[in-house]
Formats: sequence, C-alpha cells, structure tokens
Amino acid sequence: MATSWDKTVRFYDTAKNILTTQHSHDGAVLDGCFSNDSRQAFSGGLDCTLRSFDLSSQKQTSIGMHEKPIKSICTLPKDPNMILTGGWDGKVKLWDLRCSDQEPIATTTTGKVFTMDTTKDGSKIIVGTSERQVLMFDINNNKFNMLQKRESALKYQTRCIKCSLDGTGYALSSIEGRVAIEYFDPSPQVQELKYAFKCHRGKLNNVEILYPVNTIAYHPIHGTFATGGCDGMVNIWDGASKKRLCQYHKYPTSIAALSFNRDGTLLAIATSYTFEEGQRSEPQDNDIVIRKVLDIDVKPKQIIKQK
Repeated sequence: MATSWDKTVRFYDTAKNILTTQHSHDGAVLDGCFSNDSRQAFSGGLDCTLRSFDLSSQKQTSIGMHEKPIKSICTLPKDPNMILTGGWDGKVKLWDLRCSDQEPIATTTTGKVFTMDTTKDGSKIIVGTSERQVLMFDINNNKFNMLQKRESALKYQTRCIKCSLDGTGYALSSIEGRVAIEYFDPSPQVQELKYAFKCHRGKLNNVEILYPVNTIAYHPIHGTFATGGCDGMVNIWDGASKKRLCQYHKYPTSIAALSFNRDGTLLAIATSYTFEEGQRSEPQDNDIVIRKVLDIDVKPKQIIKQK
C-alpha cells in the first residue's frame, strides 16, 4: 500500500511486482494503514476525510472527517473495529467501524499532529505534535486517558515516532539529523537509560549538513530499527547496543517512508523529494523499492563476555 501526493492510494503485489488496484481522494494522501486482518485499508490526507477501501469488493467508504488535514492513521491492535486518526486540527479521534453516523466515538485535543503510533498490544497511544510535545494516552471505556505529557528530548521539530517492539518505549526523530530513544516508565532509574544520537548528517565544503530523519521502522522480529533521511540513506540500528548495524547504498533523493513486512524479510523503501529545501526542481526518482533483508543487516550482534 502506498499513499501519494497525487491524491492516489495504490496497492501492489510485491511478489509479482505489479499494481493490483488503486483508489483516489480529493486531495494529497498523507497516511494509510491496513486493518488488523488486512482485508481493508484506511487512508486520509488533505481532503480531511478518513476513507476505507475493501480489498475484495473494491468498495470505498467515507468514515468521517477532521476540520483540517489528516496526518496520521493507526489501527488499534486490541480492537479490530477501532481506527485512530490525528489531524492538523489538533485533534486525535477514535472511530468505530460498526457505527454508520460518521462521528467519532471519542476525541481529544492535542495540538497539531505530526506523527502517531501505538504499542504492539495497543495499550498505549503516542502522539508527536507541534511545539515538540509528546503525548501518551490509553483508551478505557471509549475515552482517551492522558498518561503522560512530555517535551521532546530533541531541540527541533519532530518528524516521526515509532513504538519499540517490546512496548517499553519509542524512537523519535527530528529535522536536524537526530534520533532519541525514550522510555515510557517515568522512574528515574529507567529514565537514565534514554539517549539521543546523531545520524543522517554529511559535509559540504567542510560545513556540516543536518538532514531531516523522515521515517523510522522497527523490525518485527529482532526489534532493531531502520531510519530514512533526506540524505537518501537508510540505516539499520541496534538501539540496545547503540550501534549502527548497516547502511544501504545512497538513493537519488530523500527517503520518505520505510516499512518492513510481517516477518521482516522485506523492507519497502519509498523515495521522494520531501521539500526540505523548499520549492525547487524535483528529482524524478519517486520510486518504491522492495529490498530483501538479510539477518546480518538487522539481527543484533551478540556480545560475548570474556571469562
């Protein structure tokens, strides 16, 4: 599944390398995801409308709207009938697919939503907003319950947040070539484990260039994670050992999105100019690359203790 600024959502068979179907919005599509059973896809963007698309019947349905563009969409893992949306109207909404009135069953005010994710078990929702705010919620009785509110550990605008595989924390990236590893547990002994590191940086005429880190994807088996930046690079990191495991070759333009498949054997890499340098002549390398993933690329290096 690929969402695009050309107002289209496309579905591909990666094994056969073919486009299988597509549907359109009335504006650029900023995010999308599959239902828990992969029978439906959800998408939203500049037309402010959350839409579902049934992959078997090819039927498109409007679920509901935000007052401003929808930036992030997540399924709620513990309930297949629930969908979360975060918008530039400063709201996160919870939708029940069984309701036909196109109204959310719960809404909370957050600030302009830039990125959003849930833990694998769905027990926590984490939202990155404007003004570098990081908000954590759970949902009980169809109500948002604020768990924590933090300021980002990074000094500049948030680009992406992804929850770790074990659900203990998250990785957060920003526009100035940094990633922070944070933990949910607020106790001092756990907070001492958090850290941030530099990545996706380069030099031109001895001047350091800081590239936005647009996307983060956790490996579904090993818990390592990939980052993609406006330098056209994809890096794989072992957060536990604070080491980079590998770096793929440079792509012609920015890495806009990354996603592992369910068993972590493939990595989808979307390349597209992300306007980090403003309006200019755009590279024509708007591609989706499916890369085979080797264990050596993503498996943490075992630390052998000397006797």
